[in-house]
Amino acid sequence: MSKSDPNAPKRLALIASKGTLDWAYPPFILATAAGAMGWEVGVFFTFYGLTLLKPDLSASVSPLGNPAMPMKMPFGPEGFQNIAWPMPNLLMANVPGFEALATTLMKQTFKNKGVASIEELRDMAIELDVRMIGCQMTMDVFGFKREDFIKECEIGGAATFLEYAADADVQLFV
Repeated sequence: MSKSDPNAPKRLALIASKGTLDWAYPPFILATAAGAMGWEVGVFFTFYGLTLLKPDLSASVSPLGNPAMPMKMPFGPEGFQNIAWPMPNLLMANVPGFEALATTLMKQTFKNKGVASIEELRDMAIELDVRMIGCQMTMDVFGFKREDFIKECEIGGAATFLEYAADADVQLFV
C-alpha cells in the first residue's frame, strides 16, 4: 500500500526488542488495537523481543532491569491490591525466586484487572492478520532456527521491515 492512496488503511510499524513481561505488552496491545481499528500492522521482533514469537511464552518480570519500576506496586490477588509491596532493586537482585514471585503477582494483577494475557494478545494479533516478522540476524546470532517459532510469523531482515515501515503512517520502537 502507498500513503498516496487516500483509501488505503492506516499502517502501523512497530519494533519489539524486549522480551520481558512488562515489555511484551506494549507491542501486542498497540498491534491488536490498531488491527481492530482496521489498520495494517507489522511488528519486527528483534533481539530479546524475538522470544515473543516462540510457541511457549515464558516472559517474566525483570524488575532489576527496570529502574523506573515504582518502589511500591499494588500486586497480587484481590484483597491484597491495597497493599503496596515494597520492591527496592537491591532486594530484587539478591532474593532467590523474587523474579518468579514478581512475575506471578503481575500476571495475577493483570488478570484481576481484566487485561488479556500475552498469549491471548498474540492469538488476537494472529486473528487480526498482524504481520509478525522475526529478525533473521537475531536468529543467527542467538542460534535459533525457523522451527523454534510460531508458524504464523515470517522471518526477515531489517530490509524486510524497513520496506514495510517506509509506507507506515505510524512507526514506533517499543
